[in-house]
Parts: sequence; C-alpha cells; structure tokens
Amino acid sequence: CMNYMFPASYAWGNFSVLAVGIWAIVQRDSLDAIMMFLTGLLLTVLTDIIHISVFYPPNNYLTDEKRFSAGMAIFSLLLKPVSCYLVYRMYRERGGE
Repeated sequence: CMNYMFPASYAWGNFSVLAVGIWAIVQRDSLDAIMMFLTGLLLTVLTDIIHISVFYPPNNYLTDEKRFSAGMAIFSLLLKPVSCYLVYRMYRERGGE
C-alpha cells in the first residue's frame, strides 16, 4: 500500500473496512456495525485477490520495496479469513442468528 504498487482503490477499500471495524468495536450493542464489518472483510478478500493478481509486477521490475509491499499484501490476505471467523464469533455473541 505504501509503495504505490497497487492503485488507490486497494488502500481506500482496506482503510474504510478498518474504519467500520473501529465503529463495530466501539458500538458493542450494534448488530448492524458488526455485520457491515464482516461484509466488508469478505468483500476485501475478493478485491485483494483481484488487486494482487492484476497488479503484481513481472520479475524484472520487482524491487525489494515492491517485493516487501506485495508480501505484506499477501500476508494481510492470508490473515483475513481468520479475522472473518473471529468477527463472526463476535456477531454470534452479540445475538446474531
């Protein structure tokens, strides 16, 4: 995100889901906030896969910074299913069906 390897939509999507996640943590009694956070996480999993597959540079243009940026994006993508599971458990604890 910091290396400008991915377009601005990658950063906007992930940071907006982060903002909704903060809202979901602050409002402990809101099912809408946690459901929007879970939906946003699932949507960013799909868009992250698309961004990484489309904008990954070829090997001859891959610098150390771009390799690190892509590695962190892939690491973030691998952690999102775990986050989705934990957010779903939080949704169930708050009384979701």
